[in-house]
Amino acid sequence: MTEYEPRLIGFLCNCCGYAVADLAGISRIQYPPNIRFLRVMCCRRIDPSMLLRVFSEGIDGVMITTCTLGGCNYIRNHEQVETKYHFTRRLLEKAGFEPERLALEYIFASEGQKFADQVGAFIEKVRGLGPLSVSGDSPDPGLLLNLRAAKAAAENYRLRALVGKEEKLVKEGNIYGEPVAKGEFDEVMDEALESEYVHQKIRLSLLQEPSSVKELSKKLGIDSKKVLEHIVAMRQLGWVDVQEIRGSSPIYAAMEVSE
Repeated sequence: MTEYEPRLIGFLCNCCGYAVADLAGISRIQYPPNIRFLRVMCCRRIDPSMLLRVFSEGIDGVMITTCTLGGCNYIRNHEQVETKYHFTRRLLEKAGFEPERLALEYIFASEGQKFADQVGAFIEKVRGLGPLSVSGDSPDPGLLLNLRAAKAAAENYRLRALVGKEEKLVKEGNIYGEPVAKGEFDEVMDEALESEYVHQKIRLSLLQEPSSVKELSKKLGIDSKKVLEHIVAMRQLGWVDVQEIRGSSPIYAAMEVSE
C-alpha cells in the first residue's frame, strides 16, 4: 500500500513569508515537497471563504506564514490575520474537521531554517491527521456538504460584520464607549456561527433536493424541532418556501437568494 502523502497549500506574505521561502531555496535548505505556496501582499487579505474553498477542493492542510510582530509594514495586520484565522478554525471544527489543519506561523525574512522546520512539522502533523475525505474517487458527501456550508456561512454578511468589528468592540467598546468582554463577544459569535452554518447546511441540502422537515432531520442529523425552527426563520428571509404538500407534510425547496 502506498504511504499517504498530504497535499497542502501555503499562503506567504510578500514582506517576510515569500522572502524567507526564497532564502530557503537559495540556501538549499531542504523540506518535503508536499506544499505549494501562493504569495499575497499581506496575509490580512486572505478571506476565510477562500481558505474553506481550498479545503473543499481536497487540500488536506493550509499554512499561513506572515511577519512577526513588529516586522510588518502594514497597520493592524496581526490582529486581522489572527481574527480571521480563529474564525476559520471555528468553522472547520463546526464542519467536523480538525482545526489543526489550518496553521498560522510568524517569521522573519532571515529565518530560512526555521521556515523549513515549520513546513516540515506542519506536513507531519497533517500526515498524522490523514486525508480530508472530500476528494478522489469516493468523497464523503456529508463532509463535503459540511465544508460547503461552512464556506457559505463565511461569505454571509452577518458573520463578516462580526469578524470585522471584533477588534474594535473588544478593545475600544461599542458606540456608547462600553467595552465588550472577549468572552461575551465569543458567545455572540458562536451563536451566530451555529445559526448561520445550519441555515446554509439546510439551504444547500434543499438545493440538491426539496425535502420535508423529517427528511432533512434524518439526512443532516439535526433534531427535527431545530430543523423546523430554522425553516421558519429561513422562510421569513425568503431563503426557502413550500413547494408542495405531500400527504400531510410540507415539502420545502430553496429559493434564489441575493445577498
